Amino acid sequence: MRSDDRPGRGVTVWRRYALAAVLAVLVAGTVCPGGGPGSRAVPAGQRRNESRYVVMRDGVRLAIDVWYPADLAPRQRVGTVVYATRYGRAFAPTRFGRLVGALVAFLRRRPAVDQQVEAFNRSGMAVVALDVRGSGASFGHREMEWSPAEIADYGQVVDWIVAQPWSNRRVGAAGVSYGGNAAELFAAAGRSAVKAVAPLFSDFDPVASPTAPGGVLNTGFIEAWGAANAGLDAGDICRFGRITGLKCWLARRIITGIKPVDGDSGPAWLRQATRAHEANYDIYRAIRLAASPRDPLPPSGLSVDSVSPCCGQRRAIARSDVPMLVRVGWFDAGTVNGALARFATLPNAQEVEIGPWSHGGAHHIDPFLPDDTPTEPSMAEQTRTLVAFFARHLGADSAEAAATPSTRGIRYYTMNDGRWRVTSSWPPAEVALHRWYLGAGHALDSVAAPTPPESAEDQYDVDEAATTGDANRWATQEGGGDVVYPDRGTEDARLLTYATVPFTHDVEITGVPVATLFISSSATDGAFHVYLEDVSPTGRVTYLTEGSLRGRDRRIASPAPYHAPAPFHSLSSADARPLTPGAADSLVIELQATSVRLRAGDRLRLSIAGADASTFERIPSSGPPPRLRVHRGAPYRSSILIPMRLLPP
Repeated sequence: MRSDDRPGRGVTVWRRYALAAVLAVLVAGTVCPGGGPGSRAVPAGQRRNESRYVVMRDGVRLAIDVWYPADLAPRQRVGTVVYATRYGRAFAPTRFGRLVGALVAFLRRRPAVDQQVEAFNRSGMAVVALDVRGSGASFGHREMEWSPAEIADYGQVVDWIVAQPWSNRRVGAAGVSYGGNAAELFAAAGRSAVKAVAPLFSDFDPVASPTAPGGVLNTGFIEAWGAANAGLDAGDICRFGRITGLKCWLARRIITGIKPVDGDSGPAWLRQATRAHEANYDIYRAIRLAASPRDPLPPSGLSVDSVSPCCGQRRAIARSDVPMLVRVGWFDAGTVNGALARFATLPNAQEVEIGPWSHGGAHHIDPFLPDDTPTEPSMAEQTRTLVAFFARHLGADSAEAAATPSTRGIRYYTMNDGRWRVTSSWPPAEVALHRWYLGAGHALDSVAAPTPPESAEDQYDVDEAATTGDANRWATQEGGGDVVYPDRGTEDARLLTYATVPFTHDVEITGVPVATLFISSSATDGAFHVYLEDVSPTGRVTYLTEGSLRGRDRRIASPAPYHAPAPFHSLSSADARPLTPGAADSLVIELQATSVRLRAGDRLRLSIAGADASTFERIPSSGPPPRLRVHRGAPYRSSILIPMRLLPP
């Protein structure tokens, strides 16, 4: 959820590269250097970039920036794309920062305007950037993310836009991460003027991803995200970027903080807004205090589900019939499973793109390619696709825009293959489900293997030092960094593993694998992690995907609140059940979706862990590590269901 989701800057605020992020913000033109292109008047008379407050129904002032097309003529009406963010719609440069921004823009031989803003403006659309309530230069405070009050604000911002003399009354919303969820919730605001939305790298079900996949709290992300937000809300750019020393000193000499609205009173208003943010809730504390991930959060008393696209806002989004452009990455936390659930649940026209991307799309993450492989498509091409989508739906000719055909389908990239494919259904029709059983000698056997005796089992003492590293699929949501899994061969020595014999043909796995494990534990609770990996003939072990489930949350809920790609666990305290030490409990674990080609001679490995020290909470929180017995004999025959197909030689 944490990302710089201002226009065009989906991946610039990386906590490890905060100084570079500051420079990128300046060059992108999300601030308006004195005398720069944002200060120049358009033919219609107003400055190209204007910043002001819009007053909500309860008197709360929200800060917005408006970027008009440079050639906007008098009486011309244009469509508008809104970006709503809680990470600052723009930052204000120091005098030195303006010089740096101007110099870099000169060297790059293009004006200091965000390239995505420029692309929308050149296509005849205005762009509105919004600081949501309780953040940036906006007033109010935050009692939770995407609160009911915030969703109501979205509708009023749309009302303000359509009332402007330059508006053609056609509005869209886009954003990355937090802003992607906000974009989707614009469709739930009940305004007919909203004609299209683009939730990019967002979480359809924020509980399942990234907060607590399978009920196991993602403490690494939540703690860092909460601390960064608290720093930004206090107006401290160094706390936001988690930088100290020389980097902090340099950052403060380049930007002053959040950009105030225009006018002499802007800085004073910003100081007042920042004081109002002192009442914001503590994200990490609220999640830790909740009994279960889907239970009500303090202080609001509302659950995350109540404001999520998947659940509480699902019907409103469906009623809107607003078409969507959805973009997610294979290794971007669990956003792909969310996109697949959205596609199966909502009747809205959806153009879904699933690519080899980290959070925000800036990095190519195909683990079978070199780490420095350029992202595909490029960020520039991703922007062109985004702008073209909105141009179809927000065009100046309302009749033509209304007649724009809406499409529904999924375009996806297959890793270790390099090809993009298109399908209208998921999983694709040519893919079939194959069940593989945990066998003797750490084998992963096909259905044809003989059934072992009831006593067949393997013992595993949980290794709490097991880890997926600091650059895994969950860490990328802290700002869009690359996802890099090293050779897992050494790490797998800490896990319980099962592998197939070498494949005689190339095999493609496309879809959501589901593991059904029968496990006896010495503890009443636990964190169970499952990994699917490729083992090459040379012995290199390549990470493919993973899934997790908390032991107490193993109960399958029916009916599910949406069409999940695997059996649904409620993750609520009402359904929580402790494990019975020594008894065989059934754990049905949804893995994250994947599409990958395995070569002839490779083997497929299933690895089981009871901890991921780099990312997830330790369960149980104290005491000795659990001892597990994984059953593989009738009637407790552990297995994994994998969507796959054999490929021709």
